[in-house]
Amino acid sequence: MALVETEDRGAVRHVILNRPEKRNAMHGELVLAIGAALKEAANAPDVHCVVVRGAGAMFSSGMDFGALGGLSETPQHLRAFRREVLEAWNVAEEMTKPVVCQIHGGCIGGALELALACDLRTMAADALIGMPETRVGLIPDVGGSSRLPAVVGLGRAKELIMTGKLIGAEEAERIGLVNRVAPAEELEAATQQLVDELLACAPLAVGLAKRVLDAAAKPALAATLEQEVAAQQLCAQSEDFAEGARALAERRLPQFAGR
Repeated sequence: MALVETEDRGAVRHVILNRPEKRNAMHGELVLAIGAALKEAANAPDVHCVVVRGAGAMFSSGMDFGALGGLSETPQHLRAFRREVLEAWNVAEEMTKPVVCQIHGGCIGGALELALACDLRTMAADALIGMPETRVGLIPDVGGSSRLPAVVGLGRAKELIMTGKLIGAEEAERIGLVNRVAPAEELEAATQQLVDELLACAPLAVGLAKRVLDAAAKPALAATLEQEVAAQQLCAQSEDFAEGARALAERRLPQFAGR
């Protein structure tokens, strides 16, 4: 079974995360498969829009805990793994085609960082979204800390990341984190409606507008992405993360120093 499946619907390429038995948790192979599928879509001349979605009960639970847990033992591997993730996610942002992320069930941690690299987001009304990394002693370090402020504003971004809270679809739409919300059974139709609106416009103009808008909103992206990994290296070597990883494995609340 392929970790990522693709489906063409006319000029729209659907890229589907296909690890449902693990709630589409992202390990190295899935990350590479997502990147490869996005590159194919970017280079396909007949594809004018891309939809990223997940199979099974949820879009994605984020980074696989096995991969995260290993960071406390081998933090030197952080940059290599992170580079693979960023290269994959960046394809969504850098292609001159609109990319829509369709979210159902949950979009947690690294999955939200992928969604933020997409241009637009639709969300099921009963889904949850957020980046809880600080609750285990880490930070969002594959673009989340850099991209979220441009989407929801600095104050909202600080609240979401520094508290690590998960929010529902209504609040996500209110603060601008997602563009459209629909009942779960109508989510696909809501996504298609948004896609149809994009396809009604000139593809060249849409693609160029995307690039100009991204450059205006995130002029220092390369610098802040580097700051993310430098900060994460400190977190990965801390006792806070070691305790957070233990607590997550043992299904309990972490006991951070000074708490």
